Amino acid sequence: MCGDVAVTGFSINFQGRCDFLVGAMAGGETGNKRSELSAAMARGPKKHLKRVAAPKHWMLDKLTGVFAPRPSTGPHKLRECLPLIIFLRNRLKYALTGDEVKKICMQRFIKIDGKVRTDITYPAGFMDVISIDKTGENFRLIYDTKGRFAVHRITPEEAKYKLCKVRKIFVGTKGIPHLVTHDARTVRYPDPLIKVNDTIQIDLETGKITDFIKFDTGNLCMVTGGANLGRIGVITNRERHPGSFDVVHVKDANGNSFATRLSNIFVIGKGNKPWISLPRGKGIRLTIAEERDKRLAAKQSSG
Repeated sequence: MCGDVAVTGFSINFQGRCDFLVGAMAGGETGNKRSELSAAMARGPKKHLKRVAAPKHWMLDKLTGVFAPRPSTGPHKLRECLPLIIFLRNRLKYALTGDEVKKICMQRFIKIDGKVRTDITYPAGFMDVISIDKTGENFRLIYDTKGRFAVHRITPEEAKYKLCKVRKIFVGTKGIPHLVTHDARTVRYPDPLIKVNDTIQIDLETGKITDFIKFDTGNLCMVTGGANLGRIGVITNRERHPGSFDVVHVKDANGNSFATRLSNIFVIGKGNKPWISLPRGKGIRLTIAEERDKRLAAKQSSG
């Protein structure tokens, strides 16, 4: 339609307008591409976490807000940690709001693994020792049999050390051997007998290895992932699958056997003796029928 059009004696030139429209359309396409590109490229870290997307073991109710505290970057993964704010506010009930937790932390009352932490979203995780000097309380983060972090109180003597799983062993610069643990610690010059999947005992004051447990059949272990999360038992067998996942068979104190991946196994004691105190239930998961019978028996004894 671009050109001269005669309408009842008038001549109207559409050429300039058509050129303008074509240019505008081309510019629009470029703008769309630019917006698509910027949408595909997330610039910077994620800073928010919706409540419904938060890990279920935090046990946050859906209707008390839209957002959940997003854990800071730290030694434990987002879905395997418990932010400090949730531990103090939702578990211990020492605060009603996030502002109150901030006031507690900024007074430097809270220590994790012997170090003062003022970040309310600090990611505490499995085996971490949380100390509150003001009240004289010490806690160790351990899973219960339902896969949640239990509020497990420990003695001041036990709060002086923690157990760490060995994730990696390598030789660094100048031939110095290094060892990396599950909570991102790096230890130089470890004992040559320590191998990957073994457990080391670390003195929290010095950060040095005081003892270690080999990954062997007959040793006590806790499951830290998968469907059997939180269960405790003795290692009975290890199936090697080159190119795939090694499978470990475990038997609990009740004689129930189960299997899980090697990466989910965390050795916590030599033989049947654990090196840490265990939460209520001792890591034995009951069936639904057994839980019902236990409740009924408790009800009858109290009634």
